[in-house]
Amino acid sequence: MTTPFAVQVGDERTQLTAFLEQYRELLPGVLDGLTEEQARRRLVPSATTLLGLVKHVAFVETVWFGLAVTGATRAELGLPETVDESFALTDDDTVASVRRHYAQVCEHSRAAVAALGLDDTVTGRGYPITVRWLLLQVMRELAHHSGHADILREQVLAAG
Repeated sequence: MTTPFAVQVGDERTQLTAFLEQYRELLPGVLDGLTEEQARRRLVPSATTLLGLVKHVAFVETVWFGLAVTGATRAELGLPETVDESFALTDDDTVASVRRHYAQVCEHSRAAVAALGLDDTVTGRGYPITVRWLLLQVMRELAHHSGHADILREQVLAAG
């Protein structure tokens, strides 16, 4: 696992990237050792499941690194129109397929900003944001959902 503590003395981009990469590893990691049923188990009133959370963060990365950087539409990126829809699972969604999709999305995200500096501005969402802000925003979202995932995984494992 990537650890941000290994780059305490790196430049700002290196440090931001290390934290972001740690969350990119943590989220799909909540599915480790779970059955398909456990990954899909709904334990809260919302449609949130562990598998749905990983599917949702693929949506989040695509919105911010796809839409915001490139200006492509949700339709062009194959994204649902609402955030709630991004949690919805289909019969084709499996632990392996959702993890694979998220890994591919992360590769696209990395590539989208690889040639950009932290102070470069992107406008694909209709307003200017710096790459620094973009990295921090995605990191905030991933950290937020990592907390949800930790609690849900604890509940799933306790239920057996």
